[in-house]
Amino acid sequence: MDQLRLLDGRLKLRHLVLVDVLTSHGSVIGAAAALHITQPVATRTLRDLEAILGVSLYDRGPRGVTPTLIGETFTRHARAVLAQLAQAGRHVTELADPHRGTVVVGTDPGGANELLLRAIARLKVERPHLTVVVRENAPEALSVELGAGRVDVIVGRRGPTVIESETQAPLYTEPVAVFARAAHPLLRRPAVTFADLQAQPWVIPGAETGLRREVEHLFARHGMPLPENRIEMTSLPVVRQLLGEADLVGLLPEPLGHRDPDLCALPIVLSVKNTITVSTAAGRTVSPGTEALIATLRELAAERCHRPGELSRTTSSRAC
Repeated sequence: MDQLRLLDGRLKLRHLVLVDVLTSHGSVIGAAAALHITQPVATRTLRDLEAILGVSLYDRGPRGVTPTLIGETFTRHARAVLAQLAQAGRHVTELADPHRGTVVVGTDPGGANELLLRAIARLKVERPHLTVVVRENAPEALSVELGAGRVDVIVGRRGPTVIESETQAPLYTEPVAVFARAAHPLLRRPAVTFADLQAQPWVIPGAETGLRREVEHLFARHGMPLPENRIEMTSLPVVRQLLGEADLVGLLPEPLGHRDPDLCALPIVLSVKNTITVSTAAGRTVSPGTEALIATLRELAAERCHRPGELSRTTSSRAC
């Protein structure tokens, strides 16, 4: 394909927008509805784009469209261009008045951890006219949102796999323990095995959360399936509340679990860590507001690590 075709004036922003939405929705009807245009207009726009490129971007089927390998690649480029243009417009606005603007933060359900909430609160004191929007979604969906420029930064547990299109930096790591209410029968035992835990009713993080992967890996390492008797919950504070209501067990970051006087960590050692990271789109300049939020997150993470007694509270189990 002649690369100059993309620069001869025929390629329009509407083509890039359609590709972004069409790949997300998987159907021309859904894309047209999302863009508030008619289906014939969406079909004609796609046909024009494929004529410009000289290739087919989607496989058509009775249930919708699926991007070809070329379509997936072009979608990534289209989203990058749209994100850069959106960022450019916001930069102009924020450079004119650095204390205004909007920062969109993505986090997985249950991942709006204490550090993020404290950072937003501190940032709003310094920049009261800066709007902060928090969006919860599954980690994979957040990566798509970040690549498309609909999210500026992701804060939360991202897992061990580093995505090439993202720049990821750790903020802090906290241990994870199995918690139960103080009256739970297992707490009367001097030692607890993982087989003992597998037979218990569990509260586990929902599939949309980053910590869910750790739960699945934990059971897999012991050659066991997830317990059949379980409650799945995306909100970690709600998990903590459920553990205090009945004889359930569940994984929680130690600082969160130890803040509840009615919960105790069970006497079992786990090789599970909850690493909170901050992720931005690789190669993309972040806005002044996003820079300010990231700087605040790092400041609070540093304060947390150097706070007297913090390490001892987060690395040892409270005696019950």
